[in-house]
Amino acid sequence: MGKLSERLGLFMMLVLSGISVGAQQVVRIAINGSINPVVADYVKEGIAEAELKKASCLLINLNTPGGLLTSTRSIVGSMMKSKVPVVVYVTPEGAHAGSAGVFITLAAHVAAMAPGTNLGSAHPVSMNGGMDSIMGEKVTNDAAAFIRSIAEKRGRNIDWAEDAVRYSVSLAETEAVKKNVVNLVANNEKELLQAIHGQVITLENREVVLNTATATVEDVSMSWIQKILNYVSDPNIAYVLMLLGIYGLIFEFYNPGIGLPGVVGGISLILAFYAMNTLPINVAGLALIILAIVLFILELTTPTNGILSIGAVVSLALGSMMLIKPGTEFQWAKISLGVIIPSIIITAVFFLFILGYGLKAQRNKNASGVDTLLDETGEALSNIDPTGSVRIQGEIWKAESVAGPILKGAKIKVRQIKGLLLIIEPIISKPLPST
Repeated sequence: MGKLSERLGLFMMLVLSGISVGAQQVVRIAINGSINPVVADYVKEGIAEAELKKASCLLINLNTPGGLLTSTRSIVGSMMKSKVPVVVYVTPEGAHAGSAGVFITLAAHVAAMAPGTNLGSAHPVSMNGGMDSIMGEKVTNDAAAFIRSIAEKRGRNIDWAEDAVRYSVSLAETEAVKKNVVNLVANNEKELLQAIHGQVITLENREVVLNTATATVEDVSMSWIQKILNYVSDPNIAYVLMLLGIYGLIFEFYNPGIGLPGVVGGISLILAFYAMNTLPINVAGLALIILAIVLFILELTTPTNGILSIGAVVSLALGSMMLIKPGTEFQWAKISLGVIIPSIIITAVFFLFILGYGLKAQRNKNASGVDTLLDETGEALSNIDPTGSVRIQGEIWKAESVAGPILKGAKIKVRQIKGLLLIIEPIISKPLPST
């Protein structure tokens, strides 16, 4: 009986040990940039991975200036339906959870901030900056209702949450704790996991206890496709890709058959259009860039001594600066002058010199060798009836007359070229003497 009890005790210890090890795992993802559809998918995959591994929690390290409200709703929805606790940690020092980041932070089961971080400014802004007052009020009211429901669900400061949307208020980390916006301030991740250990979290209709004090942390990174799409969502990258795509397609159009410029240009434009779908594009800025390209092409086909080129450069400069229209929500979305100025110079060089010289070479490629003799004048070196020899540009050529016999010494003009035979006619016709 004693041995049986020992065996049962040992078995229970092993079982409990296995449960403990399984529970002492934290899945971690990192958001460092704007909130877009790629990030929404990444968060969804992170939650799925944490659920699959039965992790103690999903830890989201957050540093974002803002992003799309549609993507934010998707992220919040995934967090609300999560079967594991979600912990959001605004980090590192100097990080900001702005705009969309406010919604994500408030939606966490546990919200924490590192020292020197801040949270706030969640007022929605139209993607094209063109909302009228009525539509703007509707969007604001909708966002305010959304964030109130999040704050109420998580037991956070509802009034401050609404003010963050309506009045773009912000809080430093210590104020956020005092106002019951976040749960705690942690100097680092290890301190955070120790601080939340033992907390009871309500998931749907059940409660779980966080077991994180000695948990192992497993990172879930974006896939390479997600990294590329997230990378091109940067306004500077999207702008460069758009110009590169235009260069490639135009170069392929003027030099068909090369292939590579067209392929690179097509891929670049597709990626640029994807990125622009996630950015606050100003239609007027995009129209000015298109106008600039048209003016450059017109300058190549109908030279105007640089007038169209000057207009193209000015249009490209204005369009580039206007392309992304940042607002309260989109202060992160802007194109650097350090990118715009070199791009304008490269574009001007591409059209006026590289493509310009290429078109000139195409126009002149047939103006060499025998083709240069077309419409040239010369002298008959023998009587031509119907064939004979002529001298043109100091060279002797076999010729055939299409206007009757031509006397030796007569002036002739080349009308057609057939291989090495010149088809000529007299400039002043002199009939051969009769015999």
